[in-house]
Parts: sequence; C-alpha cells; structure tokens
Amino acid sequence: MRRFDCLTAAATLVTDQLVVTNNGGASTEWAALGPADSHLQVKTLGLCSSIGLGLALALPRRTVVVFDGDGSLLMNLSTLATIAGRRPPNLVHVVFDNGIYEASGGTRTNTAEVRAGTDLAAMARAAGIAAVHAVSELAEFSDSFVGALDGGGPTFIHARVEPVRQKVPPVSVDEVENKYRLIRYIERTEGISILTRPIPASQAGRS
Repeated sequence: MRRFDCLTAAATLVTDQLVVTNNGGASTEWAALGPADSHLQVKTLGLCSSIGLGLALALPRRTVVVFDGDGSLLMNLSTLATIAGRRPPNLVHVVFDNGIYEASGGTRTNTAEVRAGTDLAAMARAAGIAAVHAVSELAEFSDSFVGALDGGGPTFIHARVEPVRQKVPPVSVDEVENKYRLIRYIERTEGISILTRPIPASQAGRS
C-alpha cells in the first residue's frame, strides 16, 4: 500500500476538516491533493499530533485529521497518553508507517520489522485509545477513515505503507504564509477572531 494512494482516497472524503501533516512526504503529497486553506504543515519532527490535539480541543465542533509518520510519532510517544486522557471525539490520528525516517535520508525506524518491530497500534491501545485500526490494504484504510470521520474518536489509524514518495510539485507557500492562511480560514468558517492585532506588514498581502 502506498501513502499517496491513501491520501488520494482521503482527499475525496475531506471537506471542511482541518488537516495537519508532519514534515515528511505526507505534507507535499497532501498539498497536491487536498484543500489548501485548511491544511497546516508542521515542520518540527514529533509535534504534528500534539498540534492536531490542540486544534481538536480548541475547536470541538470541527474534525481535525492528523497525517503523521512513524518517525515523527516515535519522537513524541507521550502524545498517545495525552490524547487518550483528553479523549477528543473529533480527532483522527493517521500514522503512515513506512519504517524509515523519510525526511532525513531513509534511516530505518524501530517500527521496521528488521529492527525492533515496534507496534505503534499496540502502543496506542495500551495508552488508552479505544478506536485503533491497523491496516495494510487500501480498502481497509478507506473503510477505517470513513468511520473515523463520522466521529466517536479519538481514532488512531496505523497504516503500513511502502517507503516510497510520490513526485509532486513543491509546496507553494512557506511556513509563515501557511500559518496565517489557516488562521484566516478558521476565523472565516468558525465565525471567531483569533488574531488580536494586525498581521505584520510583510505578511499582509499573503494571508
């Protein structure tokens, strides 16, 4: 199963959900497939799930989808216990496990079967997350993702994927523009005010 195929399937289902991606190939691949304004690209390894949790807690009426990676989650395993403790029903945490640190050269992670064979789905269950799905086929992924979007989470989907990266165009916005674009999208669609002071002049024309 390929991550890009999973994201392609997910893109047909995502409407007004907020999507948070990690600093691997999921960010560039989703940017080529999904809605732009509702997408936050997290550049710091390990914080994708934590930021997604924060958004889910701050916006309880909005579904938040996190497209994470095995290397990223291994950097911040405590997030599983925090998610389980807070139990946001609107959080969908997808971990694409390709067994490597893709963004830094392809070193194997401990989830690779030739290494320790660490089981992230089992860790999520042990942390206390009730809705956990381990999938390795595209149909399984689609079914579990559809169910997760219906609510009743938090939902953790552990998707075993091949260590390949789809060739897609580079992301057209930097981190600052991406942040302000997401803020403006949330303000507009939630009818709330987040920024209490004007955007810096250098960013005013880019939000």
